[in-house]
Amino acid sequence: MELGKDASTAAGEAAFQRRLAKQLKLKRGKLDDVGDGLAGLLAGIGSEGLSSDEQGSDPGDLQGENDHSSDKDEDSDGDGGDGDRSSGESESGEQSSSGDELEAEPEQASSAKYVPPHQRKKDPSEDEVRVKRRIKGLLNRLSEDNVETLTSEIAEFFQFHSRSFMTETITDHVLESCSSGPRGNEQYAAVFAASISGTACLVGMDFGANFMAGVASCFERQYEKKDGLAVRNLTLLISSLYSLGLITSELVYDLLHHLCKRFQEIDVATILHIIRSCGMALRTSDPVAMKEFILAVQECTLDLKRSTTNGEMPKRVEFMLEAICEVKNNKRRVDEPARHPRMKKWLQKLKVEDVQLRSLPWKKLVDPQKKGQWWLGTVSNEADEAEVPKVVDLIDSGVVEAEKMLKLAAAQRMNTDARRAIFSIVMSSEDYIDAFEKLLRLTLMGKQDREIMRVILECCLQEKVFNKYYALLASKLCHHDKNHRFTLQYCVWDQFKELASMEARRSINLAKFLAFLVGSSALSLTALKAVDFGDSRTMTARVVVHFRAFFEALLTDKDDTFVSTAFSRIARAPELSALQAGVAVFLRRYVKPTGGALLQRKCLIARKALSSATTI
Repeated sequence: MELGKDASTAAGEAAFQRRLAKQLKLKRGKLDDVGDGLAGLLAGIGSEGLSSDEQGSDPGDLQGENDHSSDKDEDSDGDGGDGDRSSGESESGEQSSSGDELEAEPEQASSAKYVPPHQRKKDPSEDEVRVKRRIKGLLNRLSEDNVETLTSEIAEFFQFHSRSFMTETITDHVLESCSSGPRGNEQYAAVFAASISGTACLVGMDFGANFMAGVASCFERQYEKKDGLAVRNLTLLISSLYSLGLITSELVYDLLHHLCKRFQEIDVATILHIIRSCGMALRTSDPVAMKEFILAVQECTLDLKRSTTNGEMPKRVEFMLEAICEVKNNKRRVDEPARHPRMKKWLQKLKVEDVQLRSLPWKKLVDPQKKGQWWLGTVSNEADEAEVPKVVDLIDSGVVEAEKMLKLAAAQRMNTDARRAIFSIVMSSEDYIDAFEKLLRLTLMGKQDREIMRVILECCLQEKVFNKYYALLASKLCHHDKNHRFTLQYCVWDQFKELASMEARRSINLAKFLAFLVGSSALSLTALKAVDFGDSRTMTARVVVHFRAFFEALLTDKDDTFVSTAFSRIARAPELSALQAGVAVFLRRYVKPTGGALLQRKCLIARKALSSATTI
């Protein structure tokens, strides 16, 4: 009976499968286990995943299932095409599902938030870590003996890495060494300052400006923390940067006045360090500013004395006053050696004065809203607004005219108070006599009077056509004071170095300016001794055009007597024999063939004067 029931049950299942296969349009009227895709869902599930009912089935049922599966295997062997096609359908289904996943990934990526390029790398790369480690090693090895070599190596990194990254790396390490390092001495600070100044000379003024901004910000942070050791180290660094020429006395004096306004114990100690480190140099650079600072200190000292109950001052204040009195009375120690002459000479060769930070107040350095080339002088800051009344007094004009002069001065990059004052006088005077008298009344301290000739020459070269006004003013000043003559000669020599790349307009203006000064005896032809007329490498086309214009203007404007006297003067000096020969060759080769009858006759007079003086 049981066998009959099993047979009937199997026959019923087979009939059900045939009907289902017919509805699904399958071949041979049977379902295949391979193509239904359900077997894969249970793959990997062990016996633990079965229900208790399935686990309790008897071996007979399992045997029946095995027999049934064997029958299906036989059917599948007999119909291999169905198995292949069903498996292909399964694979295509898997591919389509994977394709859906691939399409979903771009949708997720497109919905991600945009990140700017400068924020995409928050973690430093291996290359940046390596560069930082290398820069740190070079800075740690700095000494007075190797500062030149190591600074050159540091500057080379700017060619392969961004300027901002390199500036930040160097600034962070130096400031970390000063603020969190041990107690430093002047030698320690001077070596760092020399390396920073040398790097600024090699890579540009912006590096020095950004470094100073970092120093000022770090100084204020350590001051708020009352970290006296860090403030002391940073003060020595600032003093050394001034001594080596990267910053001017204006910035140091501004820092001193900034400290006087607070006049706490740490301020007094900082003032004492500055005075001991570079007090005499500050006095020499600007005695008037030193006098104003001493008066400010005296007022602060009196206020402090009144605030105390017993009228006594702290010992540190007394030490500070003694140091200031020594500077005031110019009491220089006899045994005091020159400070760092080797590093100063090296920086002078690199022309540290070209990258010197001028007219930068302390407030500007700590300003977080700095934009653009903030280290260059502008007319919108408070210092220039305060300077307007001074310019009004200088040019005897109104406020509008003074503001106009200051804007023009800023456009011409007159970035110091002295240059702006000189520029305003030169550009606003009625004639050269008026300008001469106003310049004599102008109060210039120390070496600031050298700026007069620099400003006059630069204004002359900036003109679209030559203006004799500047030559008349320069000649008047040279005849009044021989120091102006020496300064002008050095300024002209500096311009000679740029002739090969100078604009034609500036070159012609310089040639006519120099010809007028030689013709008025403000300068002599010895000013040409810096030029090697016999060197074909330096006598490029632009240089030849410049000196041909100079000799043509000089020879055609002066009479025969002056020409003979001027050229015979350089021929009588044995040390100028090279100049004499070079001028003679230049006149014969470049000037005489291109001129008319008058110019050729003057060239002949000049050459005779050179040769006759030689025979004498």
